[in-house]
Amino acid sequence: MSVIEQSPVVWTPSAGELANSQMGRFKTWLEEQGYGPFADYHALHQWSVDDLETFWASVWDYCGLVSATPALKVLGKRDMPGAEWFPGMKLNFAANLLRHAEGEHANEEAVVAYCETRPVLRRSYGELKADVGALEAFLRSKGIQKGDRVAGVVTNGYEALAGMLAATSLGAIWSSASPDFGVGAILDRFGQIEPSALIVVNGYGYGGKVLARQNEFAELIAGLPTLKCVVNVQQLPDAEPITGERVTTWDDAIAFGAGEAPSYAPVDPGHPVYILYSSGTTGKPKCIVHGTAGLLVNHAKELMLHGDVGPNDRFLYFTTCGWMMWNWQASALLTGASVITVDGSPGYPSLSFLWDTVAEERVTHFGTSARFIAGCRKAEMAPAETLDLSKLRVVFSTGSPLLPEDYDWVYSQGAPKALLGSIAGGTDICGCFVGSTPLLPVRRGEIQCRFLGVDAVAYGDDGKPVDQGRGELVCRQPMPSMPVAFWDDANGERYREAYFDTFPGVWAHGDFIEFTEHGGAIIYGRSDATLNPGGVRIGTAEIYRQVETEAAIKDSLVVGRQIDGDVEVVLFVVPAEGQELSADLLKQLKARIRTGASPRHVPKHIVQVPDIPYTRSGKKVELAVARLINGSTKADNRDALGNPEALDQIRERLAEENLLPRG
Repeated sequence: MSVIEQSPVVWTPSAGELANSQMGRFKTWLEEQGYGPFADYHALHQWSVDDLETFWASVWDYCGLVSATPALKVLGKRDMPGAEWFPGMKLNFAANLLRHAEGEHANEEAVVAYCETRPVLRRSYGELKADVGALEAFLRSKGIQKGDRVAGVVTNGYEALAGMLAATSLGAIWSSASPDFGVGAILDRFGQIEPSALIVVNGYGYGGKVLARQNEFAELIAGLPTLKCVVNVQQLPDAEPITGERVTTWDDAIAFGAGEAPSYAPVDPGHPVYILYSSGTTGKPKCIVHGTAGLLVNHAKELMLHGDVGPNDRFLYFTTCGWMMWNWQASALLTGASVITVDGSPGYPSLSFLWDTVAEERVTHFGTSARFIAGCRKAEMAPAETLDLSKLRVVFSTGSPLLPEDYDWVYSQGAPKALLGSIAGGTDICGCFVGSTPLLPVRRGEIQCRFLGVDAVAYGDDGKPVDQGRGELVCRQPMPSMPVAFWDDANGERYREAYFDTFPGVWAHGDFIEFTEHGGAIIYGRSDATLNPGGVRIGTAEIYRQVETEAAIKDSLVVGRQIDGDVEVVLFVVPAEGQELSADLLKQLKARIRTGASPRHVPKHIVQVPDIPYTRSGKKVELAVARLINGSTKADNRDALGNPEALDQIRERLAEENLLPRG
């Protein structure tokens, strides 16, 4: 059966979307400038990688990005690593994100913040700009300067956005973590970057529970001796605030600087704007430094062109401040859209809460995880039948591969008229390699396309593109949002090792991918977690696609067990409520995997466990379990896990099944 037969079209762009979407208008605008003509999206993409510098200059101009001083050229150096973007430019990140806070648009909603512990907060672009100027003035009064780090242990809400904008307005570097992180995990991150200022909540709400964290965060403050000031956000209004000689309340900080405008200090294009972190499951996380101009222009391309987000839109991406999708969501401000933030449990007070919010807030763009969509499918929800989702044009999904059955659910019960945009990239680029476009059809089980300006292909082990089938996801030319550095990596050795050791001069991302004959992509999981039974390389997502569509299975995780020079596939399953891993269910699972994938995919062992371990950003921890089952002595960083007890439970079950290495 061909890929096309396996991947029927489930959504097709209308004539209006082809012509009037921002991507459609960008294509027409380019043709009016003398480029093209472009027969379709694929022709546009080919031009974007053939003429990389003209393409990125066009994105900057078309998206209306602003700089104090223009660039002398687009690329000073094309080396990877070491590409130099927009040399000579001076700009400010916050100035671009707040460019709509002038004129009549200043009265439009910029942020609508939902959380479990406070009333809904609504702020206009003008009010946001005023608070940013006030907070920046306070930070300056405490000696915070260009290049200093401003850290946030904050919920996904208004203060996080205003804090980031105040920091980047003065040329400081923003870095954030979610307040559900353990103090050790936060210190593993912020301890490396030595922040001068900290914005911190006194606790948070999740799933109907109130979790006060004043004592733990007092310990955190004590562990960061470089802090000049701390701003306490009263996320729990009825709980004690965080106190101390360096602590000021959010309200007092804003009152101190009231009336001050943001300074929008000009910085160099490669000046750090964000520090993000790897998951840190095997030690201290890598501190990934992103540059100002590169991140800005890439987010403009992804949100405005690929996402079709504009000034009249309402954008909700369910995320936390410990995940790169928060940074991506924040950049939606540069489009002039209203950003709807949600903090708390996606399943509280019920699994319909996010869909209810989408309907109530007339959301046009809704972003979530593949795991959430799968949960809605398994719960047999039908928001399309019960809610008014008429404004919803795009549903974004990321975090893990989206199962074909989840496409079916979205187009039958979820949001049948929306473009389902499965997007994939990572913290490393704070953006996407592949994803959605309003100019192409959506095919069941496939990501639509390579993003513009992204020279992504699949490489075989020989370092050459594969004509057909799967390989390593690589990028052969520079992207502006590739990191400018790792923190405290003076000679760039760790940076090169992370992305360029496998194929020198070519970015190897670590995903196992196939590009289809019609330009789409299918991701089969992390390449370092691929399985090799009998020497045949298969992706973990191929097994998840079979197992997690069974109604009797709530969740699963698969790893390879090294034995006698070969690999045994070991599958861990969490049965759905009221189910057990009976002999009949075992037989059913194996038959489903054999038929839906291949006999090679059928696990040697299927083990029932109470839970699957996840990172705090919601990714399955396959490598930690693989190390456990193969006897690795490399210690895992439990603070990086959202539910470390799940790893202990798996260890116990492996011991019971006699699957742990001896000795």
